[in-house]
Amino acid sequence: MKPAREVLARLRELRAADLPTHGGRTLAYVYDSGLSGVDELAAQAHALAAAANGLDPTAFPSLRRLENDLVAATARLVGGTPSTVGAVTSGGTESCLLAVLAAREGRPDVAAPSMVLPSTAHAAFHKAAHLFRVRPVVVPVDPVTFRADPDAMAAAIDDTTVLVVASAPSYAHGVIDPVAPIAAARGPRGVRMHVDACIGGWILPYFGRLGRPVPEFGFAVEGVTSVSVDLHKYAYVPKGVSVLLHADADLRRGHFFASADWPGYTMLNSTVQSTRSGGPLAAAWAVLEHLGDDGYLELARQTLAAVTTLAEGIRSVDGLRLLAEPDSTLIALTAGDAGFDLFTVADEMRARGWYVQPQFAHESSPVNLHLTVTAANRGGEAGFLADLAASVAAARDAGPVTVDENVAAFVAALDPDTLTGEQFEGLLTAAGLGGGAGLPDRMAGINALLGTAHPALRERLLREFLGMLYRPD
Repeated sequence: MKPAREVLARLRELRAADLPTHGGRTLAYVYDSGLSGVDELAAQAHALAAAANGLDPTAFPSLRRLENDLVAATARLVGGTPSTVGAVTSGGTESCLLAVLAAREGRPDVAAPSMVLPSTAHAAFHKAAHLFRVRPVVVPVDPVTFRADPDAMAAAIDDTTVLVVASAPSYAHGVIDPVAPIAAARGPRGVRMHVDACIGGWILPYFGRLGRPVPEFGFAVEGVTSVSVDLHKYAYVPKGVSVLLHADADLRRGHFFASADWPGYTMLNSTVQSTRSGGPLAAAWAVLEHLGDDGYLELARQTLAAVTTLAEGIRSVDGLRLLAEPDSTLIALTAGDAGFDLFTVADEMRARGWYVQPQFAHESSPVNLHLTVTAANRGGEAGFLADLAASVAAARDAGPVTVDENVAAFVAALDPDTLTGEQFEGLLTAAGLGGGAGLPDRMAGINALLGTAHPALRERLLREFLGMLYRPD
């Protein structure tokens, strides 16, 4: 048996290679309140309930109380009524999956169900389509504002439609879809309407209280039947805790599962998961109790100030522009025809201690860099903007990133449905990743290469790459 201190020392050594989760320097994946003591409180609360199992709420009534409290707090923020019910899930993807599943199960009369999605809807809905065999009908968004087009969404609805989706905001561009017109476009068919507010659900209501114009997106909008809100985003609780809300209990029933036709205990689940540690529930509940309404209002104030300052600063950097005016906490910036490579800018920012997330071109959306802004970014805007300007200058000096024409031709000839292991290994070698070389420090060349692949091929290549990563040493 290894001593505990030795095990923890090894874990700290491994974690040292990760992106920082505090300090506002990782502008994707993590959400940092910047407040001292919050992590410690969450860790202690997590430890108190980690061994409790949410599989049976009658055996662990404390978890039922915690979950009901989290659902009630979330519902209050997004216009819930006394009939609003919900479930705590492991994250936004599971919340979106369950919204789709409940919609499908609510229409057993539809043999081949479909759902109408703006092209900016989160990829979680495509995962739900894949898992639950609900056909996605993808509708292009406005090519300038990147918001969903209510008329086009309405035209896409037919007798097979069981769900219509809107975002508040969309991840890629940080804009809020016109929820009310889309909900109205559902017409008399009884089609469900889900609002993916995983990112904005907890913070947009506070922005509204601070004077920022925020359109209604929750249950105050007639026709909205479900809303997803991630607490591990702007409620600043540990991952993974999300809430899926339904307008009433009948709408929720479709994602409950029960199985009694076997000799063991009757399995009864409210989510995709069966066994669920009580740790995340307890940690989330403790943080919400600690911060309270006033605390979240102040965190929203700090976040809004950071978003405003960063957006103004980006506009002043020669060659950069905002891809869309940010409605919430997400910023997408692009280079247009500025003569430098944004993937190189991302590498230069990484070298300066910042992580910004590259996003590939899609429809009218060009290659861009995505920023997830949190309260921890307040006070660090000047340093970020100075490094961003320096990174742009370095990218301009470096010149464009080009893909070897022979490699580009090799990629163009690949068929995602018949891709072989040998072809994938050949591509890795061409990209300089063969022989277990691992990822390079600079990713501009790799991203440029991936950018030449159409989405279906990029998906297949990245699945192969994921399989390469998850192999025991």
